[in-house]
Amino acid sequence: MLPSPLGEMLALSDGDGRLIGLYFIDGQRAPQPAPGWVEHDAPFSRLRSQLTAYFAANLTQFDLPLAAHGTDYQRQVWAAVAEVSYGTTVAYRTLAMRLGNPRSSRAVGLANACNPLSIVVPCHRVIGSNGALVGYAGGHERKRWLLAHETQQRQQDRRTSMSVDGQSATYERQR
Repeated sequence: MLPSPLGEMLALSDGDGRLIGLYFIDGQRAPQPAPGWVEHDAPFSRLRSQLTAYFAANLTQFDLPLAAHGTDYQRQVWAAVAEVSYGTTVAYRTLAMRLGNPRSSRAVGLANACNPLSIVVPCHRVIGSNGALVGYAGGHERKRWLLAHETQQRQQDRRTSMSVDGQSATYERQR
């Protein structure tokens, strides 16, 4: 179990150090540990460190070994979702177009809903074409919080500026 500002999370490993699942324990798709399940923290020290940095607004992209289980199509959608930049959103329809089938936004939504790697594969960044916050297994309040967290940090980074010889210059803060 991993603590987060949004509630406890359950991390699952394949036994070879690759992350196969990260769920809010009270989320819609969170698996229930089997009887006799034993918690091991060692495989998750890197995940714990990166989640801490993400929630402290010091990390914008995760670098973890992943091995999510899903169909070929689901993995294709998740790869496209992983490309959505920190602090931005994309519509299901736009993802469908990027994947070569503009009419498959519902299929993209279904695949996105099955994402087993909450936050790491940022499915919270996918929204309805009208801007609605739809379809997040962790709940809409968490989705809203995650998007606000990222947007606020991105805006702060962009507003960071300084004056050099009377000229205003904007720079991006290094992470």
